[in-house]
Formats: sequence, C-alpha cells, structure tokens
Amino acid sequence: MSDLDPKSRCTGSTNTSPPPTRGGAFLPLCFLQVVLLTVGNSQQTTLSDFAAARQRMVEQLSAPGRDIKNPLVLDAMASVPRDEFVPESLRKFAYSDEPLPIGYHQSISQPYIVAFMTDQLDPKPTDRVLEIGTGSGYQAAVLSRLVAEVYTIEIIEPLAKRAEADLKRLGYLNVKVLAGDGYKGWPERAPFDSIIVTCAPNQIPQPLIDQLKDDGRMIIPVGTLGDQQLYLLRKHGTKIEQQAVLPVAFVPMTRGAQDK
Repeated sequence: MSDLDPKSRCTGSTNTSPPPTRGGAFLPLCFLQVVLLTVGNSQQTTLSDFAAARQRMVEQLSAPGRDIKNPLVLDAMASVPRDEFVPESLRKFAYSDEPLPIGYHQSISQPYIVAFMTDQLDPKPTDRVLEIGTGSGYQAAVLSRLVAEVYTIEIIEPLAKRAEADLKRLGYLNVKVLAGDGYKGWPERAPFDSIIVTCAPNQIPQPLIDQLKDDGRMIIPVGTLGDQQLYLLRKHGTKIEQQAVLPVAFVPMTRGAQDK
C-alpha cells in the first residue's frame, strides 16, 4: 500500500502542510528523525512539564498568525491533556504543533487544526455534535468541554474501542463512540446542532446534510489529495450556504464515499 493509498481510513488526522502520509497527517522528516533518535533515551516528562507545555501551546494558538480568539475554545484546549491521547513513547512531543502517529497508520491532528475547526463550529453549551473520524478521541474530548453531547464515529474498530476507553478513563462521559462508517452518519441520534468531519470526501455526504439541524453548522474538508479545502457549511431550511475557510490535507473518506 502506498503512502497515498485511497483506502486509507478516516480518523481525526490532518495538517495544513503538504499532502498526507497514509494516516492522513504530514509528518516532517526532520521531526520523525528527532522522534526516532530521542524516544527511549530521555528522562520521563513530569505532569508539571506537560502542564507548562500545554500552556505554551495555548499561547501559540492565540498568537498573531494563528488568531484563535474564542476564550472558551482556548480554555478547552488548555484543559484537555493531549499527552493522554498519544502513545507513551511520544508523549514528550504531545504539545508540539504537529500530528503524531497513534497506530493503525493513523495520527492525531495538530493542535491548531483541532482548535480552528472547533472555533468554526461556534459551539454552544446545549449543542449536540456529531464527529466523523474519532481517531485518538482528542477532538471529541475538546468538544466535550464545550457542548452538551458529542457523538463520534470511527471506522477502525480497535481505534474506536481504545478512544472510548480513554475518554471514559479521563472522565469525558458526555461522549458516545460508535465503530462504523461515518459517511452514513448516526441517524438514530440525529439531528445535530453541528457536525465536524476529519476526512475528505469528494462531495459533501447527503446523509450528513440530512442529519444537520436547521441553522446548524458543518466543518468538512472536501476534494482530492493535493487539492482540498476546508468548508464551513450553514444549513437554512433546504438551502446550504458554504464558505471555503482553509486549504488542508486530509486522508480521503473511505467506503461509503468511494461507493458513491
């Protein structure tokens, strides 16, 4: 299977850098070399080290050029321990603004993209949110701090089970995880106030539009590898308003989207 195999699975893996690896996140060669050279040879990072690194990450998210200004989103990013959602051997890199591998050829999204997509949804405390592509569970954890309920779907069953266990262990009890095909959404739990998608179909799946409430929002990457845009959609009755907000590189949405 090549690095750009279209059968790559859908997880919460993305970057605004060049086209993704098989897991959907572009990992710079220099960064991977640093990981390989240092993992296993460094002292254990303490909880206070993680807390300080997390605070620096949040400060970078609000700095000029990043401009995440919503204080609620920044507070959520500051409260969720990203180090708990990455492999233990990579935890010292948890707060770098990079995607990291999480197994099954997948990766956790870079913090900026998580914050940006969350901010675009304009989450409210009473919202019910659907996420397509659970991955590590980190994006769902961030959302859980901002909304009433999060429903998240992951196509790779072992990842879904691991994310579900980690979310429960860490106390994110308003998140429900489903192992399944995200193209179909979660009709039994619909409608949703907003939908966030972390893999790229060629066209916006109609089932997801159907499951979005009137006046709801959806943030979704659309396009082929090397030519993708992140779109913000607003639903007004039968009309869909959409706006391109950021060029991105996500793994393709698989199965249902490919069948279509």
